[in-house]
Amino acid sequence: MSINSGDRRARVRNVLLTVLGLGLISGCASTATVEAAPDAANPDCADVMLAVPEVIGDHELRPTTSQGTAVWGDPSEVVMRCGVVPPGPSPEHCVGADGVDWLALEEDEQTWRLVTYGRDPAVEVLLNLDQVASSTAMLGLAPAVQQVEQTRACTTTDQDIEQTEDAQDVQEGEAIEPQG
Repeated sequence: MSINSGDRRARVRNVLLTVLGLGLISGCASTATVEAAPDAANPDCADVMLAVPEVIGDHELRPTTSQGTAVWGDPSEVVMRCGVVPPGPSPEHCVGADGVDWLALEEDEQTWRLVTYGRDPAVEVLLNLDQVASSTAMLGLAPAVQQVEQTRACTTTDQDIEQTEDAQDVQEGEAIEPQG
């Protein structure tokens, strides 16, 4: 089963629209309302949350209403939820960023959903590509995500991003379950 199912897409879109909508309605609101992921109470998510950066791109971290969530920007430009269901083997676009494998899923022209691969609990990130580059979000969140042990890895990645100025090493690949 693909992680890109209609129900999941609708749920992700609802989370993003809720966060973005509340940010626009309330204007200067300092606290973002984000729906917690199913496994947000997992102790590993606490470690992730303690390691999130204060800034991603030009956007500052702000408080949220739910455990295991983080938001950068006002209105919300990057939304992170720890404790989402880890994806299984997938043919989706896999990107490695500073030791973390991400499945990169295009939700619409402006919005991407990034989901960590090979970590349980998984971390999901929704971002507005007009405001934050996916590489910026992945590299910025890598130290936090690395708090969760990696148990699987993409066999190859479509793109490997490292902390360099150009950050453009490219290889072909997909996420699959390791043999053995």
